[in-house]
Amino acid sequence: MEQDLAKLSKQVEQEIEPILGKIDKICESNSEKILKALQECKLQEAHLNSSTGYGIDEPGRNKIEEIYSHIFKAEDSLVRSQLISGTHALAITLFALLRPGDTMLSITGEPYDTLQTVIGMGKEESKSSLKTFQVCYEQIDLKENEFDIPKIQDRLKKQDVKLVEIQRSRGYSTRKSLSIEKIEKVIQAIREVNQHVIIMVDNCYGELVQEREPIEIGADIAVGSLMKNLGAGIATSGAYIVGKKEFIQLCAERLTSPGIGKEIGPSFHQNTSIIKGLFFAPSVVASSLKTAIFASRILEKLGYQVEPKYDEIRADIVQTIHLGTEEHLVKFCQGIQMGSPIDSDVIPYPGDMGGYDDKVIMAAGTFTQGSTIELSCDGPIREPYIAYLQGGLTYEYGKLGILKAIEHMRK
Repeated sequence: MEQDLAKLSKQVEQEIEPILGKIDKICESNSEKILKALQECKLQEAHLNSSTGYGIDEPGRNKIEEIYSHIFKAEDSLVRSQLISGTHALAITLFALLRPGDTMLSITGEPYDTLQTVIGMGKEESKSSLKTFQVCYEQIDLKENEFDIPKIQDRLKKQDVKLVEIQRSRGYSTRKSLSIEKIEKVIQAIREVNQHVIIMVDNCYGELVQEREPIEIGADIAVGSLMKNLGAGIATSGAYIVGKKEFIQLCAERLTSPGIGKEIGPSFHQNTSIIKGLFFAPSVVASSLKTAIFASRILEKLGYQVEPKYDEIRADIVQTIHLGTEEHLVKFCQGIQMGSPIDSDVIPYPGDMGGYDDKVIMAAGTFTQGSTIELSCDGPIREPYIAYLQGGLTYEYGKLGILKAIEHMRK
């Protein structure tokens, strides 16, 4: 079996080689963008120093936020280790921008599971959700993986929606992730009928996969996690919010307190890891994409339904594999754990997790707990038993992890 798998692996690598070359070109373009930002913002060694306590007007933290604003072409940004996850950053943003009686409209169908709990649409309602603060929620589903633009425009013509939410990645769904080009088209359509609605993009898993980011194409605010693409497996915590200055100020006051906003927030020796993570991010994102492309092709050859296909244009780092049974899903995730550099002897099993309605299995032998830019795999225990694979700090390690997972699943 091992010899057959090794032979298949070599065949797959030959097939995907032209696709990997395209990924390298995007990596070079994004690397140039980040290097220019570091230079034009005049990053100095002194900015790597840290603060404790209040961290009042800390130079290093301020410089990081200036750099993020430059990269995203945003008016302002909030980049803090106190933002502990993408969900936390999204919750901060929504609670900062929405008031009782306001309406939030998702135009990409149901949001990711943990955000459903924030909104108040999960099976187990939180007493702290947006719903309990009388914020209204509506959604418009995608239509054959495309925005339903006529329906979106009809709804927004009423001028009573405060915020439109766009989730770039698929979450735990079977829909396709959304390219920057598709998001740009729907933003233009929105502005034809409504100039004032706030357009927010959940950018998780999508950063640096393409050459443009949401603010460049007309979004008002974008949110993501440093545990994913932009942290490159080096940043050990944090998230970011970028966009219009007035909205960033509101988010900062929700994170800290009214009247204080961005002025405080100690970096606790995180500045070096945040900057170094950003510096390495284009290369690590490219490795994650290559790992996903390899996984897509080899598992397709083994008879599994995969999405996206290996030669499709990608909008994020997530690869889905329809494994068909709970047993295959569990064993594949266990194999990913076995192929990890840390806790490779740990055997994950499905369990209950906060913010999720179904039991979930998660495999991630990572240097930073929960870092999904490192090779990881997870999935809810529900039909059609899909594994959601992401990450890979290097393509070589990622490929080895995939092969280990396949070997374990086939035993």
